[in-house]
Amino acid sequence: MRLKYSPAEAIGAVSILCAATAHASTTTSSASASQFTIPAADYEASPVLPTIQDPKAVDPQAVCPGYVATHVRQSRHGLTASLVLAGDACNAYGTDIQSLNLTVEYQTTNRLHVGIAPTYLGASNMTQYLIPPSLLARPGMEPGNGTTDLKFSWSNTPSFGFNVTRRSTGDVLFSTTGKKLVFENQFVEFSSSLPENYNLYGLGESMRSFRQGNNYTQTFYNADIGDALDSNLYGTHPFYLESRYFTTDKTGKRSPVTTTQENSPHANYTVLSHGVYQRSAHGQDVLLRPDHITWRSIGGSIDLYFFSGPSQPEVTRSYLEVVGMPALQQYWTLGFHQCRWGYTSWQELDEVVNNYTHFNIPMETIWTDIDYLERYRDFENTQGFNYKTGKEFLDRLHQSGRHYVPIIDSAIYIPNPSNPDDAYPTFERGNDTDSFLKNPDGSLYIGAVWPGYTVFPDWLSNGAEGWWTDEMVEYYKNVAYDGAWIDMSEVSSFCTGSCGSGKLMHNPVHPPFSLPGEPQNLVLDYPEGFNVTNKTEAASASAAVASSTSAYPASTATSSTSYVSTKPTPGARNVNYPPYTINSLQGALAAKAVSPNATHADGTLEYDVHNLWGTGILHATNKALSKVFPNARPFIIGRSTFAGSGAVAGHWGGDNYSKWAYMYFSIPQALQMSLFGIPMFGVDTCGFAGNSDMELCSRWMQLSAFFPFYRNHNTLSAIPQEAYRWGAVIKASQVAMDIRYRLLPYMYTLMYNAHKRGDTVMRALAWEFPDPSLANADRQFMLGPSLLVTPVLEQGMDSVDGIFPGLVQGTEIWYDWFNGTAVPKPSQANTTIDAPLGHIPVHVRGGSVLPLQQPALTTNETRSSPWDILVALSRDGEAGGELYLDDGVSVEPSSTLTVTFTAQDRKLNARITQGGWEDTNQLQNVTLWGVSDVNVQNVRFNGKAVGPQKVRYDEERSTLIVTGFDTQAWRGEGWSLEW
Repeated sequence: MRLKYSPAEAIGAVSILCAATAHASTTTSSASASQFTIPAADYEASPVLPTIQDPKAVDPQAVCPGYVATHVRQSRHGLTASLVLAGDACNAYGTDIQSLNLTVEYQTTNRLHVGIAPTYLGASNMTQYLIPPSLLARPGMEPGNGTTDLKFSWSNTPSFGFNVTRRSTGDVLFSTTGKKLVFENQFVEFSSSLPENYNLYGLGESMRSFRQGNNYTQTFYNADIGDALDSNLYGTHPFYLESRYFTTDKTGKRSPVTTTQENSPHANYTVLSHGVYQRSAHGQDVLLRPDHITWRSIGGSIDLYFFSGPSQPEVTRSYLEVVGMPALQQYWTLGFHQCRWGYTSWQELDEVVNNYTHFNIPMETIWTDIDYLERYRDFENTQGFNYKTGKEFLDRLHQSGRHYVPIIDSAIYIPNPSNPDDAYPTFERGNDTDSFLKNPDGSLYIGAVWPGYTVFPDWLSNGAEGWWTDEMVEYYKNVAYDGAWIDMSEVSSFCTGSCGSGKLMHNPVHPPFSLPGEPQNLVLDYPEGFNVTNKTEAASASAAVASSTSAYPASTATSSTSYVSTKPTPGARNVNYPPYTINSLQGALAAKAVSPNATHADGTLEYDVHNLWGTGILHATNKALSKVFPNARPFIIGRSTFAGSGAVAGHWGGDNYSKWAYMYFSIPQALQMSLFGIPMFGVDTCGFAGNSDMELCSRWMQLSAFFPFYRNHNTLSAIPQEAYRWGAVIKASQVAMDIRYRLLPYMYTLMYNAHKRGDTVMRALAWEFPDPSLANADRQFMLGPSLLVTPVLEQGMDSVDGIFPGLVQGTEIWYDWFNGTAVPKPSQANTTIDAPLGHIPVHVRGGSVLPLQQPALTTNETRSSPWDILVALSRDGEAGGELYLDDGVSVEPSSTLTVTFTAQDRKLNARITQGGWEDTNQLQNVTLWGVSDVNVQNVRFNGKAVGPQKVRYDEERSTLIVTGFDTQAWRGEGWSLEW
């Protein structure tokens, strides 16, 4: 029965983790006024000791019996069996489940499914939650699946275990043999062996090196954590890619190669990759150890999908066919975006936009953080962002071809029932449609976020998505936004349990911590090395830090920590403090998050679906934007993601820091997201937390120019860091954006190919080149197949070490973007590249054809400019490329245009496939790199002589430029150029 909110309910509701406790009113100074602050006692959950850190923790492998397989039934497409407990129940971290079902399916030629779940979902194990396909895609058998390269085998010696083997080579890709399967109502464990010094990628979201280490634990529990290193973060992606390298001798014998061996630069390597996806949304620890990987989950089932590859692109494509191909973004989203926490009015936004124009720096979209929200409440604006002025500003912004995106928080303010002036219609409408999470007793679950005490949408309820859509449609009538930025969606809460129950008379409430800029939280931090190049400013900052520390000394209180530890109760679950404690950085599951026993409309506990909350709001927002903008692709950037979120949204890297280390970590983080099918990814350029500086911001603005999502964003009260704030940053940004905006057609084509066929956009070097020395390379990256980016990632450097794959071996040729010259063969693979401040090394891979347009201040202007074609010939004098065009907006474009480029035998062909899209821009230049022995008299366009006055050949640089074409670039069936 639906329970409506009332003042009586607000006073009488119970807390999740303990009975509601009365607290004396306390006050603190806030940015606006003194107000009630969430008591510290409500902020902290009871401490827990992660099981992997507990020396007294039970080892399930030592005490549990495992299972034996019985009633095995083979079929043409797989097998089924019963798994029965092989001995007395161990009940290590829950209640052992006596009987399980094993299902093995050869679903496609490259996908194998292995599922293990309880036999009966009846009274004996009704607490076991299995994710329904309606929440998370669960593929089945596909007709005509043919022969697969994957083979499943099993054994009961010493207990049930299974192997997944590659038929073509005999390599064992996954093996649980010798390890016991543990399956309890609050604990599931299984392990697989791994080869020595394995190359394993994925298992995110995390901030760390791209290649996973072999003594590391990745935890999956979505958390509001400011980009901590080596920990769980905002999203969960339980998928990994593993790559194995081999050499083959003259006899055909194949030998494995590890990345620790001395690898010959002239060896002929092959690489075989496969992928593994565990379809589970429960909190998990994944233990990576020198010779094995162990999965430990606090619920759910074993739902494994194996992808045979054998190449990274094939693995990625197979995985995305399961979870969903990436959404195709609107063309304008590839422009540059500007934001900060601290913009106070439409007038200030107008000044920022005008400054970008004044300094001739492209700027596509202006964003607002929570400052625009009336008392931080979704869908209501402050006076500085009033609707009348906003309409005038947004009309001008849109007329200039630019866009606006606001932040939308995940929690909804719940009004103070004792204050008639505190009405909040968004809440009332949501409550009327029963759209919010409940306590176990049916009362509203009330946590706390930016506006004070809040409630949280229940995406499993019947009313939440419709209510959310209505709110976004109504808000658009007042503010003509162009997309949505979803934040705090882990889902985050600033207190433990239903802390607002009985305390709504205090609303609005100050968070239980000081905001940036408040006396106890001054933003005084600067990047590493700031004191070297900014001595005067560094001395002032150091003095300010000392003064702040003196005024607000750290607490000297000491106490002995007593950890909460629970033991399993047969037949029951403790969801707030489960017997197995995952290694979440926040500690208890309820810490800074909605509590695990918050209850959804269908009775599901948050414990079972916590990691899916963030993807729930992304799907709801996608539907809402589809209503606001019928037939237009929704543009969403979200913080919390799960496997498949890329099908509806992009993602940004969260609250990073203005540190050189975080600029580096943005690369492996982006490569992770590429694997997970979220190509629309970027980070807060120049850093979010702390103060940036000229050098860091110069380097970072150039690096991020080659990420699909390109946004500058920083925190409240930090120094401004818009690109026009420093002269050096202006120049650096102009240089990098000149390249980016020329490359927009190439980038849009990459995004389209990601959407249609699961290609990656940002790529690790190891994916493009079969060389084990590149297995851990994550300080460089490829943008698509053609561009190599080698950024400076350290303070005070005017050069950078990098590698040009294949150059030493003689298999590849690379051209400097800035002068078109071929990179000379170095004496060793790792070489030093000049990179003074303001310059980012970018190189074009031989064999590439890049369609380019003229850079402008907006993507719309760029799309209206003439075309240039850049041809970078391979060592064999060949090249290829492609171009995809449409209106850049429609979900299902009614008209498209595709161009395929091929260069061979001194002839470039552009084959045009018309799908109704007309581009009327002229063909301006064709530039060819790597051309030798050209007679300008022989240059012909569509069989006719071009004329020497339109041809320029630079013999020293081996560059041929043909210009002055009197034709539209993409008319008819195509054109050709001979030289």
